[in-house]
Amino acid sequence: MTAIKDIYEYLCELAPLSLQMEFDNSGFQVGRGQSPVKRTLLALDVTNDVVEEAIALGAELIVSHHPLIFNAPKCISDADPGTERLLKLIENRIAVISMHTNLDIAEGGVNDVLIRLLGAEPERGLDADGCGRIGTLERPVSMAEFLPLCRERLASNGLRYYDAGRPVHRLAVMGGSGGDCVDAAFDLGCDTYVTADVKYHEFLRAQELGVNLIDGDHFCTETPVIPMLREKLARRFPTVAFTVSTRLHQTVRFL
Repeated sequence: MTAIKDIYEYLCELAPLSLQMEFDNSGFQVGRGQSPVKRTLLALDVTNDVVEEAIALGAELIVSHHPLIFNAPKCISDADPGTERLLKLIENRIAVISMHTNLDIAEGGVNDVLIRLLGAEPERGLDADGCGRIGTLERPVSMAEFLPLCRERLASNGLRYYDAGRPVHRLAVMGGSGGDCVDAAFDLGCDTYVTADVKYHEFLRAQELGVNLIDGDHFCTETPVIPMLREKLARRFPTVAFTVSTRLHQTVRFL
């Protein structure tokens, strides 16, 4: 019988906790390590919908990217939606393991999946922590060609972007919030940078530097790693059913 600790140990092999950034709280967040597991739900976030989905599925474990717990709660009750989720998980004996910035940085993690999805092989990290990736497309393409490809492959409702008028060839990516790395992408010779949560002044900086900048949405630039995790876990633990959440979707909508 597979125990929750077995899955946790394997996830730590894929994305060692030593890689996580200082602010982060990745790891085994809720549950008992010795508890057996037959069904696991994978999702980017542990939302109320995801908790209900796990209960309906009869899952004993949720594996997420974003941690459910960043700071220790002062109480666990139904007085607050965040702590109510914790209470519901505990009442239903559902464990939670979260692999966050360690999975962003790890080989084969969030950013490797993202850059390959967009047509380039990862060559190196983007920032000082080794997060993000840089790669080169097989051939230069125009932004007019790259933007719809990017939207389709990210399954995004829409893209925010600045078109510097340059072909897309040398590509930088960072899943999630990475607008503060526009300069790093430029310094490393990239003509195009795909990330999320880009602020106004970061678009202005891209304009100053002459870098194509695409905001593909936080959810959309990170969630492609979840099916990859499911495949790896399913191969390692064939007696456990691993399911990707169908209730968690991109939150932002565009008119």
